[in-house]
Amino acid sequence: MKKLTLSDYEALAEFRFQIRKFLHFSEQAVKAAGLERGQYQLMLAIKGMPPGIRPRIRELANRMQIRHHSAVELINRLETGGYVRRERARDDRREVLLALTPKGERILEDLARHHHNELRTAAPTLVAALQRLSQEGNALPQKSSAASEEKRRTRNQSA
Repeated sequence: MKKLTLSDYEALAEFRFQIRKFLHFSEQAVKAAGLERGQYQLMLAIKGMPPGIRPRIRELANRMQIRHHSAVELINRLETGGYVRRERARDDRREVLLALTPKGERILEDLARHHHNELRTAAPTLVAALQRLSQEGNALPQKSSAASEEKRRTRNQSA
C-alpha cells in the first residue's frame, strides 16, 4: 500500500465532516422529539429489520453494534415511555420479540421523514466526498473479496 498523500487526508477529513454534519442534524432532531439518539436508532432498527430476522434483543444489539445489556437498557426506557413493547413469539413462547407501539410508530415516522429529507439535501455533498475518497490516486486500503483475490492470483499466475 502506498503512503497517504495530503490529498488523501483532505478527502478523509471532508468525508468525516460531511458525516458529522448529518449526525449533528440527527442528534438535534432526536433531542427535539424528546428521545435519546440510541432510542431513535433502536426504534429504526426494529422497523427496518431485514426480512426473515426477528426483532430480538440480540439481533438489535448486533445491528446497533452495542452490548446486549446496553440494548436492554434502551428497550427498558423506550418501554417505560410507551414507544415499544415486548411480545412472546407465537411459535416459541420463550422467545421475546420487540414491536413498536402506535406512539412509537408515530414518532419514528416523523423522525425518519426528517432524516430522509435531510439526506436528500445532503446527498450530493456526501456522495462527492465519498467519490473523492474512491478516486484513483487516493491510497485508501481496499477490502478485497475472496472472488477478486482469486482473480488477482489467476492473472498473476498466467502472466
